[in-house]
Amino acid sequence: MQFKVKIIDYGFSDSLKRYYVTYKVTGLSKEELRKLEGLLEDPVTVKENELYMNVYFEEEYFPFGTGDSKNRLEDYLAREELEMTAYLFDLMDD
Repeated sequence: MQFKVKIIDYGFSDSLKRYYVTYKVTGLSKEELRKLEGLLEDPVTVKENELYMNVYFEEEYFPFGTGDSKNRLEDYLAREELEMTAYLFDLMDD
């Protein structure tokens, strides 16, 4: 199982009044895509062999809401991508 998680968007949704992070997951087999679609609670879209997932946050838990995150954005993006990779790997491993 080799897949890659990439953050493709994040911010505040005016229409939903919530903070969000959008992840793109590539490198999954069709079986892995189907499994994750059934396991994930967050909104998920599958286009071809790519999975797109929106995760919503309360303001105090939004990972890009601090001044430090703005100063070290690349570090924060990499950490969030690693955390999501570990989470998805754990879901598929069960």
